[in-house]
Amino acid sequence: MTTPDPQHVARRTVLATGAAGAVGATALASGSAAAEPAPRTRPRRSSAQLFAHGVASGDPQPTAVVLWTRLTPTAAATPGSGKGPKAHVTWQVATDARFRRIVKQGTVTTSASRDHTVKVLATGLRPATWYHYRFVHRGVASRPGRTRTAPARDALPGNLRLGVVSCANLQAGFFSAYRHLARRRDLHAVLHLGDYLYEYAPGQYGRGQGNEDVRRHVPAREMVSLADYRQRHAQYKRDPDLQDLHALAPMIVTWDDHEVTNDQWRDGAENHDASEGDYVRRRARAHRAYDEWMPVLMDGTARLGDGARLYRRLQFGQLAELSMLDLRTYRSQQVGGVPTPVPNPDATVSDPDRTILGRQQMAWLKASLQQERAQWKLVGNPVMIAPVTFGQVPRDLLDPVNDVTGLLPADGAPYNTDQWDGYTADRREVLDHIRDRGVKDALFLTGDIHSGWACELPYDVATAPLSDSAGVEFVCSSVTSNNLKDITGDPSGATTEVVEAGILANNRHIKYLDFDSHGFSVLDVTPARAQMDWFVLRPREGSGATDPRADRAAEAVWSVSYRTLAGTGRVEAADAPVGPRTDGGDR
Repeated sequence: MTTPDPQHVARRTVLATGAAGAVGATALASGSAAAEPAPRTRPRRSSAQLFAHGVASGDPQPTAVVLWTRLTPTAAATPGSGKGPKAHVTWQVATDARFRRIVKQGTVTTSASRDHTVKVLATGLRPATWYHYRFVHRGVASRPGRTRTAPARDALPGNLRLGVVSCANLQAGFFSAYRHLARRRDLHAVLHLGDYLYEYAPGQYGRGQGNEDVRRHVPAREMVSLADYRQRHAQYKRDPDLQDLHALAPMIVTWDDHEVTNDQWRDGAENHDASEGDYVRRRARAHRAYDEWMPVLMDGTARLGDGARLYRRLQFGQLAELSMLDLRTYRSQQVGGVPTPVPNPDATVSDPDRTILGRQQMAWLKASLQQERAQWKLVGNPVMIAPVTFGQVPRDLLDPVNDVTGLLPADGAPYNTDQWDGYTADRREVLDHIRDRGVKDALFLTGDIHSGWACELPYDVATAPLSDSAGVEFVCSSVTSNNLKDITGDPSGATTEVVEAGILANNRHIKYLDFDSHGFSVLDVTPARAQMDWFVLRPREGSGATDPRADRAAEAVWSVSYRTLAGTGRVEAADAPVGPRTDGGDR
């Protein structure tokens, strides 16, 4: 997402916009793990020292799940240092929280070559089952984590419930959204839609107009080198609220731009210049650190160095299939010339030679959007696909006008060409595929834009909502990254009301828009409907804080809920958020 840096104005554009399972880790009893005793000459290190970055799991499959941690075998083996010996780590999976019934375990070797991270794919598990896991080194155990496998491929579960988050800038505030999600016991997994971390130096893109650093980034510079990316990942993984969320349930992630640098595309980025070296090499370093530090399968494996393909599918029985997109690595350069959020009339956004997906990922996504694969076709979508435009012309008139003038972009003049609005040929190909194949229940789940949205996906934006809809898009707000109120510095919300009214009046397929809140969402999918609940942060009463991001103990309150009924492709308001599970999912 485009982000501002007043110290480098020419290089930025602006978009207007507990502890679950936390049990104190203790030394294992003799004989409870296959780990050698610590030498008498070496002081015994504590669990907090050895496993300072917590534990995580991700990419749940019916019989497997990714498990992750980072070992600090010696005090000198700090992230990005390249120091520290090879070390053996045992991983264990149990059906009980006290690890009396261990069902899977193994031992792996880590070293400085992989920044002492540990990532394994635990296989041979049972579908739709909660497990507990931990790591052990020299008789000392990590904190335990809690994870869940996906349902069997032929199963029809009663529901799928996901926490949904994106855009967590550590310098802009505390991660209270993570803390509140980590207190829930009804989530099957957490969906992180990108901007898990940010590349900026201290003093750049902090909280509000003044870029206040609520917390300062480490290292104290923009991350460019492999060591920089490793240290920044490590800093984020030290956050206690993020650690608790990772320990609660598996996380399914994709990246947006800031995991590398702002507004990246296939061959470059807005926040990259020649003084920072070769961009493709920088991206490779960022992707390497991401592979090391995230509980994710890249190129379908937990191994390092075998590729950087992040787009992948996860199936939850016959109820839902989730396709996670990569909308940065293969895209054409963004259309420039008009700074966001001024509507951009450049017809280049509709050039069929420009792509946001790339040809291979496009074919893969169209294969995902097949009616027979699963009932709900969920798409983890880093940037917004619904049109947000002005001056739309009906689709049946657009081509004749362009035959004469060649001036009109498809779907009207977009206000943010970093989104799918800057790549309308790709969007039309996806939506036309849905229409031509009779696909039902396509639901795009999106982050990036630091605001909450509920939208329909019209085939013809100029005639919406009278024209048919290809599906629905739900967009979650940011965890901490600046929104419209933060950027404008208008606490009254008057500026926001004007902007929201203008967008809603020109885009009748948009049913909900909140430019001013931070928080998280919860998605609940059943055979009858899919519902998104938005929860927003508020300062604690009596805290004296005016911005919840600056309040480490900020409260979360339910804001609104919207849903789409099966088979309709339409959005409607819901009266209340989904309640806690009652089928034993909180064990």
